[in-house]
Amino acid sequence: MDVTDRAPAGGKRPIRTMLVDDHALLREGMRSLLERESSISVVGEADTVGEALEGAARFAPDVMVVDLKLTAGTDYEGLRLISELTRRHPAVAALVLTTFLDDDLVVRAVRSGAKGYVVKDIDTTELVRAIKSVSRGESAFDSRSAAVVLRAVTGQGNSETLTERERQVLRLLADGSSNKSIGETLFISASTVKFHIRNIIRKLGVSKRTEAVYAASKRGLI
Repeated sequence: MDVTDRAPAGGKRPIRTMLVDDHALLREGMRSLLERESSISVVGEADTVGEALEGAARFAPDVMVVDLKLTAGTDYEGLRLISELTRRHPAVAALVLTTFLDDDLVVRAVRSGAKGYVVKDIDTTELVRAIKSVSRGESAFDSRSAAVVLRAVTGQGNSETLTERERQVLRLLADGSSNKSIGETLFISASTVKFHIRNIIRKLGVSKRTEAVYAASKRGLI
């Protein structure tokens, strides 16, 4: 879907923005809110990596607002999209807008080329500010994701450090809980549990969940 740019007061061209999210209602809601801003023009929408890349070529957006989860699976396709977008269309600034706040995801998104990372509970004013910032070539992070980036940059933390959520999952694994049981205890989906377990296994340098529990206990992590 494409729209004609509006000319806001002052004659400055609005920021051409594209929305990428697999939930149509969320895209519709974001479009409705953003189109109240004369400085922003929503020029297109997509719900898959392929559609987003096609849209980048067709609509030439200044900013692409990307959710990290684009399917019901366990992978974060948004990271792949950002990498491809950075490679194919470096002039398009990628802004992550997601429900997931995980140290590893924030760092991976930045390394993939994201110019900003904000969570979906921010208000419209903050989202508009973030879009404007990345459109100018600046970075845009909410206070929580900014703290993650700061720790990574200063060396006070890194992507290989277990997050508190991963420690919670590990403790439940050590108790013999299944993925379903862990999800119910922590109020997260089974696919999110699998995501955390994969990260734990990778960070601890092991190949199985049982080895992860053993390695974590040896290191005093649980």
